[in-house]
Amino acid sequence: MTLRLHDTATRETRDFVPLVEGRAGIYVCGLTVQSEPHVGHVRSAVNFDVLRRWLTATGHDVDFIRNVTDIDDKILAKADDQGIHWYALAAAMKRELDKALAAINVLPPTYEPGATGHVPEIVELIEQLVARGHAYAAEDGSGDVYFDVRSWASYGELTRQKVEDMEPAGDADPRGKRDPRDFALWKGWKKESEPQTASWPSPWGPGRPGWHIECSAMAGKYLGPAFDIHGGGVDLRFPHHENEQAQSRAAGRPFASYWLHNAWITTAGEKMSKSLGNSLLIPSVLERVRGIELRYYMVAAHYRSHVEFSFEALDEAAKGFRRIEDFLDRAAPVVGTWFAALPDAFVDAMDDDLGTPAAVAVIHDSVREGNRLLADGPSDALGQKFGEVIAMLDVLGLNPADPAWATAGTDDRLTEVVDALVQGLLAERAAARESRDWARADAIRDQIKAAGIDIEDTPSGPKWSI
Repeated sequence: MTLRLHDTATRETRDFVPLVEGRAGIYVCGLTVQSEPHVGHVRSAVNFDVLRRWLTATGHDVDFIRNVTDIDDKILAKADDQGIHWYALAAAMKRELDKALAAINVLPPTYEPGATGHVPEIVELIEQLVARGHAYAAEDGSGDVYFDVRSWASYGELTRQKVEDMEPAGDADPRGKRDPRDFALWKGWKKESEPQTASWPSPWGPGRPGWHIECSAMAGKYLGPAFDIHGGGVDLRFPHHENEQAQSRAAGRPFASYWLHNAWITTAGEKMSKSLGNSLLIPSVLERVRGIELRYYMVAAHYRSHVEFSFEALDEAAKGFRRIEDFLDRAAPVVGTWFAALPDAFVDAMDDDLGTPAAVAVIHDSVREGNRLLADGPSDALGQKFGEVIAMLDVLGLNPADPAWATAGTDDRLTEVVDALVQGLLAERAAARESRDWARADAIRDQIKAAGIDIEDTPSGPKWSI
């Protein structure tokens, strides 16, 4: 079975055939760095990280580009509200984003371009659109430049809409537009309300890029006029991705062969967002569960399925992952290091449009069989199951032994201190049990439990976990 992906443009699940055999070019819309990232933000990053890892595991050389929008109306407004420079806000929020993604083991992209670093490429693309008759400078003296949606007959093809049915584009004052649905490629500098630092020179006067044009320019620069996969959240299909495709193809660039969109994480049935006031910031969530457990929670759901977030569901997912970890912890001293191929059922699940729910089910099947074999002591069959579980977790970015988790906010020195204290109490408990002082033994166990530590008595001795 070959990899098949659900292409949003065709509404079909298609065989993945890269433009260049053995290579894959992916562009994913990153965040506008206006505020701290929440759970809904990082889901997209995790989903496309899994895609990247699977393509790599199946022998592809992957160029993975994920942009950052570091100049935007919202950034300017929020910086003004806080009384700081817009670029200081963008830089601070970018650092918060980097920390959040590292905490859940999202690999850094091949390159992470920012809009402010690519103004020459953006201006060049706009000039091409003007020359081809698909864009025009506003005649009201604003310095704005707009894409003429009526000039491109295929406008609306990605989301299968007719221009007549679309609402006006709300990204700029409509007074300079020929059609209310025309969208901004360049925004003239408003010197009365915007800092001069938020403008760059252009043939139409000082200003800054519109939101949509930046992605077309950056994708083209790093992946070429045609590339394999464009990804992002389902909420970006319109207008952002529709506009990206239209302006790119209008400029003579074939653009993306496949469009992939991940669904939302919702709370109370609504998209998780700042405006709803129900966002869950990553540092707060990581006070409750570990980064690896939060990633498991996201990976266990299919990327195209909406997830209704709740702490109860997150806690259940964390327990499920700990069962996998428990098997690895108990089996590792018995089998040592084993390498095994991925089970066929896991490969089939991943090739079926990244079917991570079925893939995770295969991991739990292997863990159950591994636990059964573990009861009988060392064996090649046990080593095989151990190796399979490690290999599958590696693909999903969930291997507890991955060095990335050691730097994702854990403190090895603190772990060593806690281990020494717990081991001391366990030694006291063992001595109490040896002398049949059951009351003392139970009191020590209760003391450990009250500290939030679980103890499991195993044939090889007691094991503890937080």
